[in-house]
Amino acid sequence: MTGRRSLGTLLRQAREAKGLSLERLARDLNVRESVLRSLEADVYEQLPIGRERPLARQVAERLDVDLGEHPEAWEALPGGMAEEVADPKRERLERLVMGALSAGSLGLLAWLVVPGPNLKSGAMNEAISPHAMQHPLAGPQVLPPKSTQPYPVLGEVLPEAPRTTEGLLVSLRAQDICLAHIAAEGFDERRTLQVSEPWLARVKGPFTLSLDNAGVASVEVGGRVIRHGQSVGEAWVGRFNAEGQWLRPKAPEGPPPTAPEVDSDASVEH
Repeated sequence: MTGRRSLGTLLRQAREAKGLSLERLARDLNVRESVLRSLEADVYEQLPIGRERPLARQVAERLDVDLGEHPEAWEALPGGMAEEVADPKRERLERLVMGALSAGSLGLLAWLVVPGPNLKSGAMNEAISPHAMQHPLAGPQVLPPKSTQPYPVLGEVLPEAPRTTEGLLVSLRAQDICLAHIAAEGFDERRTLQVSEPWLARVKGPFTLSLDNAGVASVEVGGRVIRHGQSVGEAWVGRFNAEGQWLRPKAPEGPPPTAPEVDSDASVEH
């Protein structure tokens, strides 16, 4: 055995020949540097159990070391004697196939578990059309056109974060028909609000919100409810800064109080 190099020595010499540091090799292979150091020192008990040979093959492939030319060094590794050196391409293909089979099994299991109640009520779901489930005041459902603006978020189901880097979340809901208009820099849209059809939009920077029937609409800006106090049929215009704060207009100053008029013709009898 004198003169034969161990597997760790082979890998270390190959790494040094390529001018790679342990830190760089660990980063390339996504392996801890301490594990590579133990492999080069032939301290196999400090390697992950059951991963000695796969790890050695991974390092050898990166360093262009043909393990078939060093059978004695390979046999010294734990995990069996004279084990055939696996083809890395075949290993990757096997991992892909196993991953696909696992994903398919999970999908089949989810399909069997989740839609169970829907299968039982399938006939009822077929009998009820989507139009029959709408609110009687809403009329036929018309999907809003896809917006070309950078920040709108329409038709959301899951709750949205009130503030993100894309802007403030403006949420508008109505109990009857109401025309809404949001105007900001780079954003200018109008929507006709209807029952059960909320409008969620992302607005960045100061903006103005206008409602022609404010009494039927509820407004939230950045997660805060805006109580505009308008009645049905009344219009309302609200201006907001970039932080979503409502810039309430100042109350108009009334005329100064005047002294009561005195009748100059009145006389006082004594």
